[in-house]
Amino acid sequence: MLLALILAAINLRPGITSLAPLIERIATELSLSRGFISLTTALPVLCMGLLAPLAPRLAQRLGLERTIMLCLASITLALALRLAARQSSLLIGSAILLGAAIAVAGPLLSGFIKRHFADQVGRVVGWYSLGMAIGGGAGAVLTAPLTQLFGDAWDLGLASWAVPALIATALWISLPNRMSSTADGEAAGLPWRVPKAWLVSAFFTLQAGLFYAIATWIVARYHEAGLSMLHSNSLLSIIMLMGMPSSFLLPWLAQRFDARYGLLMACGLSTCLCLSMITFMPSLMPEVWAFAMGFSLGGSFSLSLVLPLYEAGSPLAVSRWTAMMLFTGYSLGSLTPILTGLARDLSGSYRLPFAVLSTMALVMVGLAWRLGRRQPARR
Repeated sequence: MLLALILAAINLRPGITSLAPLIERIATELSLSRGFISLTTALPVLCMGLLAPLAPRLAQRLGLERTIMLCLASITLALALRLAARQSSLLIGSAILLGAAIAVAGPLLSGFIKRHFADQVGRVVGWYSLGMAIGGGAGAVLTAPLTQLFGDAWDLGLASWAVPALIATALWISLPNRMSSTADGEAAGLPWRVPKAWLVSAFFTLQAGLFYAIATWIVARYHEAGLSMLHSNSLLSIIMLMGMPSSFLLPWLAQRFDARYGLLMACGLSTCLCLSMITFMPSLMPEVWAFAMGFSLGGSFSLSLVLPLYEAGSPLAVSRWTAMMLFTGYSLGSLTPILTGLARDLSGSYRLPFAVLSTMALVMVGLAWRLGRRQPARR
């Protein structure tokens, strides 16, 4: 069960982060604007938000494990379609299919944790978020070498991530399928009337928007500031890789010391400081800020995933809370890469959009403080 969870988590991110090292090249070769090419990142995130509410209902109809398996099969197909990604319509189509599959899988994997690991939430969420960090980091770090391995064919480099998705699908086919039930009149809809669910969703919206904007444009920002493309890509790799230890460590610390909101505030402050340095002094000790920002971004994401598991009492309720969090978070967060690209086109520099990103990180700190002050939410 744990291995299946980790393999599924690993395949939720490479389809998105693998584009970052190649995005400028793809835009040039296909004669696409920065605003349009950012759709390859923004559309999956938008789908991850808009379609997340379908997850609890599909789990009730098809069963939790079978629905997750079908999502992994769809991820495999979407990544395989990138063999024909030199046609911009297929590149965008693969992004939409990818986002739809991740949208349904995300809430259900949280419900899977609640069902099978209810007494080990902190440890298992650590492995789950570590799996996503590994997948995201691998997509950012290994796509360029894979492209070179395949004769500098970037479409083959992107499509190669279908292989681990296929392996995960094969494992999930072998798992027993259990139908999700609605107990004691529990609704399958989202908890729109729970104030704390809105605060959790708002925090997730900001951290998701920051992650995807950074994953899309940080290389271009460093390169604009005078760093070489190799150096810029290495800094992105550091950011992605540093999400791994924090994704594993911080959920465990949050459970061990009951300090999840204090840790969320610390992550927000660290992200704000790092983005401010990248905005105004990007060439001053860039590795230091890349290390710190990767750690804080990974930590804020993994801690966000923990929150519904503490607030909801059943696997279906956890899926409902997570679906609302992903619906609002990804629907609005998906706009951040697009707006960042458009702001760069209009202003002629990445300084203005990255200053706005710094402010978003500061707002995260305030939301984490408010979350810690509110009373426990209704189940």
